[in-house]
Amino acid sequence: MLRKLIVSVFGFVMLTSSAAAQIPPASAEPPPALRRGMNVLGYDPIWQDPKKGRFEERHFAEIRKGGFDFVRVNLHGFKHMNAADKLSPEFLSRVDWIVKHASAAGLSVILDEHEYEECSDDVAMCRRRLAAFWTQVAPRYKGAPDTVLFELLNEPHDKLDADTWNALFPDILAIVRKSNPKRRVVIGPTQWNNFSQLDTLKLPADDRNIVVTFHYYDPFPFTHQGAPWVPDMLKVKGIEWKPEQRAKIAEDFGKVAEWSQKTGREILLGEFGAYDVSGTPTAMRSAYTEAVAREAERHGFAWAYWQFDSNFLAWDMKTNGWVEPIHKALIPEAKQP
Repeated sequence: MLRKLIVSVFGFVMLTSSAAAQIPPASAEPPPALRRGMNVLGYDPIWQDPKKGRFEERHFAEIRKGGFDFVRVNLHGFKHMNAADKLSPEFLSRVDWIVKHASAAGLSVILDEHEYEECSDDVAMCRRRLAAFWTQVAPRYKGAPDTVLFELLNEPHDKLDADTWNALFPDILAIVRKSNPKRRVVIGPTQWNNFSQLDTLKLPADDRNIVVTFHYYDPFPFTHQGAPWVPDMLKVKGIEWKPEQRAKIAEDFGKVAEWSQKTGREILLGEFGAYDVSGTPTAMRSAYTEAVAREAERHGFAWAYWQFDSNFLAWDMKTNGWVEPIHKALIPEAKQP
């Protein structure tokens, strides 16, 4: 059987699972640091029908022009697997399209396997399908630029408690390392990537190409009031966030910084924001967003806002532009109309 290789139009080699070929050596230059990012494409109809997608190729350039340097792409690969856990060609083609155009726009890309609920409900299924996902995706991008990162799994929690997660993720990391020994890999702790669980995360001491992530939505009654996917929050409204609450953010991020200094690990604040469909004043949401972003930057943490589209809006598809109070909170030096 002939071995096949696919050369992408954006300058790197992607291999089929049966291929073996000489990959160009990685750049001698250190990878660019992540700074300010945006979560994208998690719940866009583009995955079911590209013609119905809200997100278009031009949006990568808009994100870069808007002051951001990376995107965190929220992938739901399990939904695109057959009974043998093989990813569909259509799904893989769409991921290729994302990496191609995000890279061309000057953005780094985090490929984030985002099926946290499924994984936290059924660990045996998760172990099998997560291994299958990265067995297919990691070799596909072994020749990609080092601006492409892999995030093993978003927000482990519930049955994926600290002991179970610490037992599972090294096996998945080992799958990635077979084809990508030096690529940056993003890993976070249990309890929805909660910063309070960082001490429970048992990382391999000899692997320094790991970026540690945490998510921050505190105070939760403020950031998620009215959220229909959280039953306890559905009828909650009128919760305010006040400037004096910045002290709590500073305290929490100080603990993350201490952990980072102790372990020598790079930190990514992978998600933060306040829900936008609950009636919470935009000025209050933007003040909160600004406080979290600036506190992260004060400690040298990279951050990715949740999210570009769908909810927690940073970009309004109806007006074809940034939600300016949120954009200004994230990128204060950006030129505003």
